Amino acid sequence: MAEKRKPNPRTLLVHEGARRSQYNEMSEAIFLTQGFVYASAEDAQARFEDCPEDAFIYARYGNPTVAMFQDRMAALEGAEAAFATASGMAAVSGALMSALRAGDHVVAARALFGSCLYILEEILPRYGVEVTFVDGADITAWRSALRDNTKVVFFESLSNPTLELVDIQAVSQMAHDVGAIVMVDNVFATPIYSRAIDLGADVVIYSTTKHVDGQGRALGGIILGSETFIRKTVEPYMKHTGGAISPFNAWVMLKGLETMDLRVRAQTTSAQLIAESLVGHAAVQDVLYPGLSSHSQYDLCQQQMGAGGTVVSFTLKGGKAAAFEFMNNLEFIKISNNLGDAKSIITHPATTTHQRLPDDQKALLGIVPGLMRLSVGLEDPSDLIAEIKSALPK
Repeated sequence: MAEKRKPNPRTLLVHEGARRSQYNEMSEAIFLTQGFVYASAEDAQARFEDCPEDAFIYARYGNPTVAMFQDRMAALEGAEAAFATASGMAAVSGALMSALRAGDHVVAARALFGSCLYILEEILPRYGVEVTFVDGADITAWRSALRDNTKVVFFESLSNPTLELVDIQAVSQMAHDVGAIVMVDNVFATPIYSRAIDLGADVVIYSTTKHVDGQGRALGGIILGSETFIRKTVEPYMKHTGGAISPFNAWVMLKGLETMDLRVRAQTTSAQLIAESLVGHAAVQDVLYPGLSSHSQYDLCQQQMGAGGTVVSFTLKGGKAAAFEFMNNLEFIKISNNLGDAKSIITHPATTTHQRLPDDQKALLGIVPGLMRLSVGLEDPSDLIAEIKSALPK
């Protein structure tokens, strides 16, 4: 018999992990139940002592709909296991808190989403965890910061909002040399363009609120990694602290996965066209998009992702006043702080997602008053380009 062929990602996104009930439903079922019934007292005891696969105790511990979502994401990412969480930040905090103890050391890239910075700067030090921040693009800085007691290395593979890449393979090799776990927030790279585990990452984290749902409907997150890390480290922590995703939200994510490949590739094609159209425009000071051949990390982007992704950042001449004028001139493109949506979304990071950062830290990260972050949606790219050019300050 011929060896069974492994399906391509687009096929996995439609079928992987399906669990059908006795009714053989076509669409995955939503198991909106908090608890589960046992056939006998002995069955209940056995379930709590050693809960077998596809046997459930309580929705905070596991649920058939949630299990389908976890299995599908793990298959797509190339991970052994996954744990789905209530939000992306529940995934980030759960992965970090479950893995760290007082006296541990973390090395993290400086360019991070504001809530991630809060966990690393404010929460972890309260419990005796020391955190060192580095320039994520500087390999030498990573090497200098790593220590014998470094337990976790954390970074965004493509940073928010300046789209700076971290060399996953190089940083992972150095981290593993000192026995550290490599955790990658991979939201901007998306599961479609991710090669993080192949390149050496141990743990991959997503806010599935973004491209996985992709239509602005529900919150969710997921932590992916080895069977041992997910089951022995993450799962006990998440079970007892209550960060699990709801079955309904998991079902929304399953439905989103079916079209994610098509959506993300279309959005990336449009993002590339928009970035190219902005280069050299009189109102634009700089275009930050790693899919441009002129980008300083273009080669690394092609190696790690193969495409520039769905987000384009650019700096307007004229600072905050020009940025606000531009946003207020837009029609199709909506002002909001989400990303990865079917609708195109514009954000002014300095006054929204990263507003709590001190001005000197914003400047260090490149979050200047004229910086815009555009999450490209599914509208016709010619309409988006026409609207952007019409809205730009004259």
